[in-house]
Amino acid sequence: MRRELFDELVQSVQEMKEIQAGRLKPSRIVRAADLVHADTPNVATLRARFKLSQVKFAALLGISVDTLQNWEQKRRQPDGPAKVLLRIANTHPEALLAAPPTTVFARSTQRRLRSQSRRARG
Repeated sequence: MRRELFDELVQSVQEMKEIQAGRLKPSRIVRAADLVHADTPNVATLRARFKLSQVKFAALLGISVDTLQNWEQKRRQPDGPAKVLLRIANTHPEALLAAPPTTVFARSTQRRLRSQSRRARG
């Protein structure tokens, strides 16, 4: 290990001991639960932004209504590709709306959503 990395590690351990002893205040507090859920948008709020029913929003995402309800009611958390899709929907809704409609998600509904998105952007 390089000397400067070792010295940095030793300093970090000394700071940790000072914080545990109450002689030093931590510069920040990080909780594991905050890290796990930090990048997942609130699904119910996101659906409300799209102004869609649970059935239509679930169809847009390609998931079951039961899964959507579990996410909205915090019984389960989206993970993997679903989490990425929700982040994209949150930051770039036009990308989600540009996807070809599924058989469940009618073209007319998708056109209405695109129109609403354009109006919202101004």
